[in-house]
Amino acid sequence: MTTVGEVVAALEAAYPPDLAEPWDAVGLVCGDPAEPAGRVLVCVDPVDSTVDEAVELGAGMLVAHHPLLLKGVHGVPASTPKGSLVHRLIRANVALYCAHTSADSASPGVSDALAQTIGLTVRGPLSGDGPTGLGRVGDLPRPVPFNEFVRLVAAKLPRTVTGVRGAGDPDRLIRTVAVCGGAGDSLLADATRAGVDAYVTADLRHHVAGEHLDSTSDAPALVDVAHWASEWPWCDQAAGVLRAAFGGNVDIHVSTRRTDPWTLREDSLES
Repeated sequence: MTTVGEVVAALEAAYPPDLAEPWDAVGLVCGDPAEPAGRVLVCVDPVDSTVDEAVELGAGMLVAHHPLLLKGVHGVPASTPKGSLVHRLIRANVALYCAHTSADSASPGVSDALAQTIGLTVRGPLSGDGPTGLGRVGDLPRPVPFNEFVRLVAAKLPRTVTGVRGAGDPDRLIRTVAVCGGAGDSLLADATRAGVDAYVTADLRHHVAGEHLDSTSDAPALVDVAHWASEWPWCDQAAGVLRAAFGGNVDIHVSTRRTDPWTLREDSLES
């Protein structure tokens, strides 16, 4: 039987912990490396619904992109939200492994999965040396108007309440695209320097987006997607890493739970 430790080793070969940002928390959160991990669930967020799903599946391990305990804690009592999750995982004998910025910078990593999902041929990182680094730059198979490109992104990613927003000339032809899974406003200047036609990322803020578009006449058009949706394609990628490592010896599942926090929008409410 494949063990938790062997699954961790496969994940860390694909997403080396030394690629993680200094402030990040990656690695095994709970679980015994010697215990069996015959069934694994991969998700974006380690939250109630994905822990429920792991327990319902009888998984021995939950692999998440986002950390559970990013900020320092002095304890994990079951009376706190995160402590409750830790206790539930331990009681159900489910190990938890988190690959956050280690998966962001790996090659292939989170942004490669996003780029592949929207049909880009990746050239390299948006910010980084060699094949690794944050974000990716790639090319569309054919140029399309920006309004069509926004619709393409929306069609390729899982639907969310907040949907997909575009900022830029609807008729601008989009050939080259930068992407960054998750919150990517820190790479706006990199996208401009890369000379791309559009930049796809999540969590763009009003002033930051406006100042970017006003910064230069050829600033990339912006596509803002839900944070969860931008990183969900990575789940298939990570599942593929484990299938390649263990074949049929480990039963690998990708979470079907939408853990985007936004659940309502005005036009979806009954009058």
